[in-house]
Amino acid sequence: MSLKAQITEDMKTAMRGGDKDRLAVIRMILAGIKQREVDERIQLDDAQTLSVLEKMVKQRRESIAQFQSGGRDDLVTKETAELAVLTGYLPAALSEAELDALIAEAIGATGATTIKDMGKVMGLVKAKAAGRADMAAVGARIKARLGG
Repeated sequence: MSLKAQITEDMKTAMRGGDKDRLAVIRMILAGIKQREVDERIQLDDAQTLSVLEKMVKQRRESIAQFQSGGRDDLVTKETAELAVLTGYLPAALSEAELDALIAEAIGATGATTIKDMGKVMGLVKAKAAGRADMAAVGARIKARLGG
């Protein structure tokens, strides 16, 4: 079953169960997927659906940080609940050791030696770690490894 089909089934389950909060988040997810499909005139596959989810997760994390600094605990709670539903659809995160091994493998495969080669390394790592790691943190690790 595709990720999009799984999300649709979860929406139906939430409707039947009367879980209004979860239903609202799932509808938001499906709206984001549909918006991208309409904008690009394509049917999203699992990788593209995952990128939509990653974008939504990133937005929630940024919102939580902003609301915490602004003292808006009510909105922090709302965004945290949405984040919990969103992360349920992402694959399991890579461990620190797996991430380091992936970065080392990419550096070896590209022959990267300086910070100028970061783009090549980032491209390989992003392809293998999509949805399983925070790419900003991965970028920082690669930069540190290449002596940036």
